[in-house]
Amino acid sequence: MQTIPSKFTLNCFGSLLSLEKPVVMGILNLTPDSFYTESRTKDITDALQKAASMIEQGAKIIDLGAQSTRPGATVLNADEEFKRLQFVLPELTSAFPNTFFSIDTFYQKTAEFAVKNGVHIVNDVSAFELDSNLLPFVVESKVPYVLMHPGNHFIKVQEATHADNLIKEMMDFFLTKLEPLLDAGHPDIILDPGFGFGKNLTQNKLLLKNLSAFSIFKMPILAGLSRKSMIRQLTNTTANEALIGTIAANTIALLGGASILRVHDVSAAVQTIQLVEAIAEI
Repeated sequence: MQTIPSKFTLNCFGSLLSLEKPVVMGILNLTPDSFYTESRTKDITDALQKAASMIEQGAKIIDLGAQSTRPGATVLNADEEFKRLQFVLPELTSAFPNTFFSIDTFYQKTAEFAVKNGVHIVNDVSAFELDSNLLPFVVESKVPYVLMHPGNHFIKVQEATHADNLIKEMMDFFLTKLEPLLDAGHPDIILDPGFGFGKNLTQNKLLLKNLSAFSIFKMPILAGLSRKSMIRQLTNTTANEALIGTIAANTIALLGGASILRVHDVSAAVQTIQLVEAIAEI
């Protein structure tokens, strides 16, 4: 594998986010049940402190999530999700006006509220499959959009994708899901291959090894590997112990062309990017 230069720029409502070099997306969970306990926030003050720390460490994007997408998690409805966000989100975007924020949601109601309150990117793990109203909102607002494989993840997350050719199956999925966005001339789309979603351990390894295949779409690639079960299984660790494995996996993802690393540990990811980029420049 070799590093694939990222020469993308996202237009976030007039503010430009350069991906000429890979960037870090810090995970801020406004949840009581995320799989990594250290990522959970207790209140507004805690959320502000966590965000400030990640920004200081070099995060370019803060990804806000109000419900857990771990296997077996209870799915909140849009109203329940909104209640977790309604006070915290505006406080965060007001406190850090020069930081790019993304909202981890599959609900149109949540996405619209977030965008109206200073969020720049919609990060949808369902690929429009859990709320059909999200697609027209994304198209009309032209908000940068993260398209993840697979859809229906809460139903299928513990079932492996059964396609003999995983990469081809994923290519077909992205082609189908991209069509309405591209037909509408949507300017900024990010692809997330969905590590850990609907894939068994062998398939997750295959996906990481072949991540560069998705550069054919000429879109930024987001890699969300941080402390996930594939790393814990391969290194026989817990979520609390999986930082070293995460660094190794993120290094492989960068060499495969990832433009965005979605992580719990910002400083480690920033240093990983710095090292990979320094070697690539020789």
